Amino acid sequence: MFLIGQAGPHARRDAQRAPPPMKTARLLIVDSNAAADALYRQALSELGDVELVFEQETAAARLRLDEQSFNLLIAAHAPPRVDALALLTRAREIDADVPVVIVEQSPTLSTAAAGLRLGASDYLAGPLVPADLAAAARRLLGGRRLEAEYALLRRQIERPYTFDDIIGASAGMRRVFETIQQVADSEVDVLIHGETGTGKELIARSIHRRSRRAAGPFVPVDCGAIPESLLESEFFGHEKGAFTGADSRRIGLLEFADHGTFFLDELGELPLVMQAKLLRTLQERKIRRLGGREEIGIDVRIVAATARALDEMIRQGSFRQDLFYRINVVRIDLPPLRERGDDIGLLAEYLVNRYTREIGRDIRGITPEAYQVLAQYRWPGNVRQLQNVIRRGIALAKGNMIDVDDLPDEVVVAAGEDRPDGETGYFAIRDRQLAAFEHDYLRDVLKRHQGDVRTAAREAKLPRGTLYRLMKKHGIDGASFR
Repeated sequence: MFLIGQAGPHARRDAQRAPPPMKTARLLIVDSNAAADALYRQALSELGDVELVFEQETAAARLRLDEQSFNLLIAAHAPPRVDALALLTRAREIDADVPVVIVEQSPTLSTAAAGLRLGASDYLAGPLVPADLAAAARRLLGGRRLEAEYALLRRQIERPYTFDDIIGASAGMRRVFETIQQVADSEVDVLIHGETGTGKELIARSIHRRSRRAAGPFVPVDCGAIPESLLESEFFGHEKGAFTGADSRRIGLLEFADHGTFFLDELGELPLVMQAKLLRTLQERKIRRLGGREEIGIDVRIVAATARALDEMIRQGSFRQDLFYRINVVRIDLPPLRERGDDIGLLAEYLVNRYTREIGRDIRGITPEAYQVLAQYRWPGNVRQLQNVIRRGIALAKGNMIDVDDLPDEVVVAAGEDRPDGETGYFAIRDRQLAAFEHDYLRDVLKRHQGDVRTAAREAKLPRGTLYRLMKKHGIDGASFR
């Protein structure tokens, strides 16, 4: 057996300057000719940072496949010492997606047909041409990476984005931006704290884009969205047969994030058992797949987010203090939308422009009255709730502006209740007078119709739902007039 190490010092220095988005490729080469290793080294040297593992016999190669992970298998068919078809079958049993190249000095039609039938990725006839082998390896490794990235996209548990860039000019958001600029290019782990819907994942992606890991993967995972029984397998991956249903080897999300950023959303939802396993991984930067014996080194940066008070959870014993200190190197506190002042208007106008194009309606903006409602509302759901309100307004707007009637009733009513007493100015005085008029008018019309909302709405020329909304706003019960 021969083991060829990583690429030379120049390649290592380049990797430090710009880490590749995928970890070092490991290739298992099985050839009974001990002198052939120089030819393989020559052929595969141009692939860059690869690790080549050599074996000379089928039995030893099978043991390697059982115990270790490889990105590519190259087997020189020369029975009895090397049975490439048997190795192909075993490789497919362990990892159905691993590419396999069969090399045969004296190929026969039956061998080639059997190899392709069993799923060989390529079949090369001898004498081996280095350029042909390099081209096949490059193509298959590239395809393997694309498949992995596609699998990751399917497995990622992330919410849809509300917008591409972070919008905000308030003092609180300026402090957030300054912190991002300061820490993005470092390697420290970051904890983002903020209420639900404040845009924690957008902040995490901003840190990733501005970091030296920007060329690597950003792998988000919602700790509260994965069943506890599947967490370990999702995080660390598993080997074939690790549990019922594990019919092939599967790479975990931490391994996918190698040379990139691993975003743990809703960190406070992580069970204590997984907290201990995650802490060990962060300390050693190594993982072991479920059911596996091999420890795999990973190079990841952790950015975590939570809406929960982790300090209180530590006191209650539901969150590990050592994990908290390990992740909470730099903390970013996102202000809720209700504390961001004029940012509400900036965000509302941005969302109107964006969703107008997406929905295909000619909406030019928000009326002053509707904007006033948005500014007064407390936004318990933060930016995500504002996003949904703007979408609804665009869909329901009768003209080319979003008006008060296009906003949800609960937002309009709550906004009126949240207005500070004693506020002055045109809109404040007008609204107080309007409220008094509405109250008196509603009582009069309901009194004339003995509390019958249907006929009262017909006289007022208002939709019945709007009349109910106004009655709720002013605390008027129709039954009291019957």
